[in-house]
Amino acid sequence: MEETLMGKEKVILAYSGGLDTTAIIPWLKETYNFDVVCVCIDVGQESELEGLDERAKYSGAEKLYILDVVDEFCDEYILPGVKANATYEYEYLLGTSFARPLIAKKLVEIARKEGATTICHGATGKGNDQVRFEINIKALAPDLNVIATWRQPEWTMQSREDEIAFCKKHGIDLPFDVTTSYSRDRNIWHISHEGLELEDPSLEPNWDHLLVLGTYPEKAPDEAEYVTVNFEKGVPTAVNGKQMKMSDVVRELNRLGGKHGVGIVDIVENRVVGMKSRGVYETPGGTILMAAHEQLEELILDRETLKTKKDLGNLLAEVVYEGKWYTPLREAIQAFVDVTQKYVTGEVKFKLYKGNIIKAGESSPYSLYNESLASFTTGDLYDHHDADGFITLFGLPLKVRAMKMQELEKNNNK
Repeated sequence: MEETLMGKEKVILAYSGGLDTTAIIPWLKETYNFDVVCVCIDVGQESELEGLDERAKYSGAEKLYILDVVDEFCDEYILPGVKANATYEYEYLLGTSFARPLIAKKLVEIARKEGATTICHGATGKGNDQVRFEINIKALAPDLNVIATWRQPEWTMQSREDEIAFCKKHGIDLPFDVTTSYSRDRNIWHISHEGLELEDPSLEPNWDHLLVLGTYPEKAPDEAEYVTVNFEKGVPTAVNGKQMKMSDVVRELNRLGGKHGVGIVDIVENRVVGMKSRGVYETPGGTILMAAHEQLEELILDRETLKTKKDLGNLLAEVVYEGKWYTPLREAIQAFVDVTQKYVTGEVKFKLYKGNIIKAGESSPYSLYNESLASFTTGDLYDHHDADGFITLFGLPLKVRAMKMQELEKNNNK
């Protein structure tokens, strides 16, 4: 690898503008004599993008690409997860996991455009992102080299103070905060928080200091707010009667959910690399959208399809969490889910109140709910006596087994 990497070649750096990736720029130039091309993928992190071009070039980068992929992110990566109701370990709505394969794809595209041989990322050696970035790059461009800075022996910086000192040594004097803060990842779908008191599972999060997208339920408005969401073939198309594209649906539901303290979860999850990690996730719009979609599906999908879809949704969550986006398995699961969404069309109504999403009705032209069947009165389609034969057959395996157990017990007592 050393021979391949040495020389005046281009490296594509996944760049956020934070202290870590800013320090990586002079480190790459000093360690490998690279020309550094920075790439920042805009997946909806908003204000975090301000001033990046000046910062990257001031730090020694040859150029900076800022790619707005918010709509692609929502339409091609988040939406399949919504259709599948994909949730990792009961609560995590995969905000970071959805973004990584798209970021990897764009890094590869810029590498091809620039004629670069190497991609560099600043993900730590204990986290999931190193796995997600690297296996997706391998899937898309097996010929490219990858530098994971935190796993390189030449990378000796172990603290923010070390990185700031390194930057200043190389003439980079930027107003980075030396004080320790939460480690965060933000996009249009969510924001994650790790570090500080969250590293001790016995401690309650400092909610006033922690939250970014919304308020804690206790401080949310005392009055509930009704919301409607419309779907066409599993795709959200309108909020409160206003037609919107997917990204604007997420933004509007983020606003409403954040206002009412919806979508805040504090979980200990099992990382890909084998350790448990605690994090707090804010996914206000995503939580509402998932709940609304599930609410509509229960009206439309038959029992066996719904059961199978739930199983595959859980499997998709694992596949996405582990970074296996560009795989036949993910494509196959998504194809199944897309078939199930053919009739998931209708309107869902609910109210938001202090962190809760409370059902307030749903309707669909494809509803399988039949009032005459569901009521306690006898209708033309169902006679109460029809249950006699069904119960006999449905319970037959249990009855046969019980009879056998009785026979064995009787023989043993002789």
